[in-house]
Amino acid sequence: MDNFNSRFFRIILWVQSLYYFVTGVWALLDIHSFMIVTGPKTDVWLVKTISVLLVAISLPLFANLFIKTNRWPVIFLASSCSIFLAAIDFYYSGRHVISSVYSIDGIIQNLLFLGWIWIIIQAKNHL
Repeated sequence: MDNFNSRFFRIILWVQSLYYFVTGVWALLDIHSFMIVTGPKTDVWLVKTISVLLVAISLPLFANLFIKTNRWPVIFLASSCSIFLAAIDFYYSGRHVISSVYSIDGIIQNLLFLGWIWIIIQAKNHL
């Protein structure tokens, strides 16, 4: 399980933690600038709910960088969040329910997911 302390593991965990934290806090602190970039919203409460959830997810991701523990739960959390958020981004932006800028987020989420898949494969190869 040494691979979980690899440089790539730490980098992807930092990137995803920061990305979720910053995007979550941004919508909470300045919904107007958030909507300028991401498009108008009819349900601001929903944006803020997702933002709080992104911040909540980012905290255990951050914590896992500093706490020596079983890495599998954080890998499962990070990888599942990234693939499900990508699916939502592509599905709803493709149907023009949300702005096409969310496709960019979908690409970022897919890149994160691919990073986690690579880490999982590397870990399985070292078992």
